[in-house]
Amino acid sequence: MNDDGITLILRKHLNQQAFEEEIGMFDTARTRAARSWQARGWASGPKLLVVTLVTGLVLAACGSATSVSTTSASSAATASTTGGAQSGSQNGGPPGGGSGGGSAQYTPTGTYSQSSGSVTKSGTFTSATKDRSGVLVSAGSLTLNGATVTTSGASSSSDESSCYGLNAGVLARGGGTITMSGGSVTTSGDGANGVFAYGTSKITLTGTTIKATGQYAHGIMTSGGGTIVAKDLTVSTSGGSSAPVATDRGGGTITVTGGSYTSSGNNSPGIYSTGNITATGATFLATGSEVVVIEGANNVTLNNASLTANKAGKWGVMIYQSMSGDASGTKGTYTQTGGSLTETASDSPLFYVTNTTGVITLSGVKISNASGTLLKAAAGQWGASGSNGGTSVLTASGQTLTGNVVADKASSVTLTLKSGSSLSGAIDSADMAKSVALTLDASSAWNVTANSHVTSLTGAVISGSTISNIKGNRHTVTYDKNSSANAYLGGKTYTLAGGGTLAPA
Repeated sequence: MNDDGITLILRKHLNQQAFEEEIGMFDTARTRAARSWQARGWASGPKLLVVTLVTGLVLAACGSATSVSTTSASSAATASTTGGAQSGSQNGGPPGGGSGGGSAQYTPTGTYSQSSGSVTKSGTFTSATKDRSGVLVSAGSLTLNGATVTTSGASSSSDESSCYGLNAGVLARGGGTITMSGGSVTTSGDGANGVFAYGTSKITLTGTTIKATGQYAHGIMTSGGGTIVAKDLTVSTSGGSSAPVATDRGGGTITVTGGSYTSSGNNSPGIYSTGNITATGATFLATGSEVVVIEGANNVTLNNASLTANKAGKWGVMIYQSMSGDASGTKGTYTQTGGSLTETASDSPLFYVTNTTGVITLSGVKISNASGTLLKAAAGQWGASGSNGGTSVLTASGQTLTGNVVADKASSVTLTLKSGSSLSGAIDSADMAKSVALTLDASSAWNVTANSHVTSLTGAVISGSTISNIKGNRHTVTYDKNSSANAYLGGKTYTLAGGGTLAPA
């Protein structure tokens, strides 16, 4: 059904004033949903969110309560009602709320289900039934030794799969705890996450192999504040919008040590964070998406980890706010110490920050970027036009960086190079950025590869009329002589090492 069809249905059931109110609600919801779908990089989302237009619109997000009429002749297309952390909620509900503004509409079940006590089990747990987990612990504690969990049923709601764990292969909720050593979890249904912890529940995994092949089927996932501790796992996902490591609405904490995490599906990053995710000594490969996505005021911390992304038209690491309600706040944090970060696509910036503040800290990371763009801060399709740029704060310590720094008129960049760091690239060569602040310590250097522009420059090492820690290569760098940070430059023009000049704009 197209928008004209919606209009006709509304006019049949509502007076003019009510019609205008309802269509406004729909447009707002559709816009928010589209932002969420686009934020996940989807080519398209559900064609309509409207299931009934008589008593109210169904704008479900993570199972939020909605008004549903059974008398409407319209039951608009629901063939792809997806959302969340690459497949979770679309709209509605308070930001950061674990329940998305309401309670779940489906009751999970399990082939093995536990609601009390302390139990140890092994063996095989299978299910081919829709919405049924292989293992479900809603209270008490369960220890699984070398168990095999296999499910093939699909989910009735990918929203509730991403927000509550419906249909997960292994699910802990209600404060239940699971400890799993060895064994495997294999799911093939859409919305069938491998291992899921919701709310106050905690799951500890060691040496387990997890494989999820359906759409919207993540590897290990939390929401509503759940906790997963994972050591030496082998996790792979192959469906669309299916991150191997993910959180959704209400976030949670995931701690990864060692192991291999691979995603091959379209729009499936290695890590999708609406919470707190830490990985040490692990390997991540995403061939259909960014390798890391951070939404809202959340974070990813990496220590001696290896990350690779190679999807054209995407980015290596994306930090953003979709405004969908899946994550609150506007300050995402990416911290990487040691290890490597590689983007092999020739058109993909290594870092992309949009409609939020992205705080990026790099220390001793081996960087490889085929596109020649290190960082892009710019407005995208999320947020209000004119105020939806990116604010990027990048600090490099003992770091070799190569690539250009790009920002549009709605965006700003603060770049700090310290402890022997270097940058080889141009900064705001188009002279478009809202502002760019560059700080160098005496041990760090900038190798200029094209004419560049900075609002403020701190830490230039001056000897007479020459600056020694900026190599100009016959290019010109301009600065704002009215900025108080540039007072020490005295509004003068300087010669750069290797030729070129630093001059007031």
